[in-house]
Amino acid sequence: MKALPPEPTPLFREIAVEIRENGPIGLDRYMGLCLGHPVHGYYRTRDPLGHRGDFVTAPEISQMFGELVGVWIAATRAAMGAPATLNLVELGPGRGTLMEDALRALRSAAPGAGFHVHLVETSPVLRALQSERLSAAAPRWHDTVETLPDGPAIVVANEFFDALPVRQFERREAGWCERLVGLSPDGTRLVCGLSPDPDRTITGDAPPGVVLTLPSAALATMRALAARLVRQGGALLAIDYGHVRPGFGDTLQALARHRFVDPFEAPGEADLTTHVDFSALAAAASADGGHVHGPVDQRDFLDGLGLRMRADRLKLRATPAQAEAIEAAYGRLTAPARRGMGSLFKVLGISHPSLGALPAFPATA
Repeated sequence: MKALPPEPTPLFREIAVEIRENGPIGLDRYMGLCLGHPVHGYYRTRDPLGHRGDFVTAPEISQMFGELVGVWIAATRAAMGAPATLNLVELGPGRGTLMEDALRALRSAAPGAGFHVHLVETSPVLRALQSERLSAAAPRWHDTVETLPDGPAIVVANEFFDALPVRQFERREAGWCERLVGLSPDGTRLVCGLSPDPDRTITGDAPPGVVLTLPSAALATMRALAARLVRQGGALLAIDYGHVRPGFGDTLQALARHRFVDPFEAPGEADLTTHVDFSALAAAASADGGHVHGPVDQRDFLDGLGLRMRADRLKLRATPAQAEAIEAAYGRLTAPARRGMGSLFKVLGISHPSLGALPAFPATA
């Protein structure tokens, strides 16, 4: 594996100029620049997925994942009264693999259904890959959720919320001080420090040194989506790694070439994420009238949609090597956190209040 660039990255130079001119920046500003800078941002310059990239997502592990999401979409559409046309939205669609597999399943599960495919994607590189893979679906692209067209929609967000910028605060004797990104004394490195003055809007007590993460961008996005679903109908499916109970802790991490690296070492050259606070997302959706389903473990969600049966059916027509690969993929998608994604990844559903229990979620009052 190649090491991260030893020389300062172009984005480091730009961030250093901003810090010298205006002072240290918040973590949310730093993450936004690292991932979305129009020229040097991580997602603007590369395809980060796959074994040659920096990480692998569930749709790239097995076609079964996207196919079962397609089954979920078909069942949710039926619960909505099977509208003749429907906006099908994916947030952060990667290479388009999940949508391609979901649409293939939908052709069988919901024949004759009309879907208008919309992709919220800012990366020119990934848009090109999505365009090639999904050309038959004639997708439309959006930079933000605000430009999505009116009408009932089913929204899928797989590993989307984890990459949205967050603010962090550390408990000190004087109160909650915001974590800021500044320059080392010699100006050659980025370092994380604290604001000298506490933020008086942050309340609550905790032991000194405890870190509080506020996913402001994720909550704003969820509120906008939930409000839309309440007004116009539909449902949202969010799949990501994170926790279901609120708490303290620093989960900021950077990944490059399938290994963890220093988040401040080479801005623009590594993926930055934090664990998703599903309880906060659910509360944000509920505050705008959305009906909350879950969250549940990814293992339970996929098995509830028939992943075990789907894997066994595929193995019947497979060679021994293919059958082994199918079983390995099943294990990676459902095994506990240390061996797979089954319990680390959670699934949250949000819907119009008129919808009952969504597929693969337990019934709620």
